[in-house]
Amino acid sequence: MRKLVYWVHQSVDGFIEGPNGEFDWPAMGPELSAYSFELCDRADAFLYGGKVWGLMSYYWPRAEELSQDPHDLRFAPVWRRTPKVVISRSLETAEYGARVIGRDLAAEVAELKAQPGRELLLTGGSGAAAALTDLGLVDEYQVVVHPVVLGGGTPVFPGKDRLDLRLEETRGFDGRSVLLRYVRA
Repeated sequence: MRKLVYWVHQSVDGFIEGPNGEFDWPAMGPELSAYSFELCDRADAFLYGGKVWGLMSYYWPRAEELSQDPHDLRFAPVWRRTPKVVISRSLETAEYGARVIGRDLAAEVAELKAQPGRELLLTGGSGAAAALTDLGLVDEYQVVVHPVVLGGGTPVFPGKDRLDLRLEETRGFDGRSVLLRYVRA
């Protein structure tokens, strides 16, 4: 059975974007960048919710035109060649060969997890992660906490009353951010 890993950046006060949707605060230093490539190497599919898909499908196909950041230049070809799955109830199709699921999320993700292969990496966002968490389909939570307080915005787990987790690992990156790796308790 393949493992589904939720990988997300958050502020110290628990938000994945600021009050105005800003996402200009995560610092991708060399150590965090290297770790993100380790995650990509363990995965053979990237999963995205609809909102994150819109951002990813705009940026990564043209990253070399938009950025000179070494992380971006190295990740762009990885993004292009890795199979992608978009979780959405409103999209029928998606560009770049991405598969769209969401009509029967529990069955579709269970089927993905049952296929042979490496991990499934759900990146960013909160809606898809919350839906998959509610269905008990997320196996591991990798939360990178960045040294910023946003004071509001989109919470990592919207509308969640309680979720008991067990800490498996902590790790610092670049003297700035901290990874908290959890599994369900």
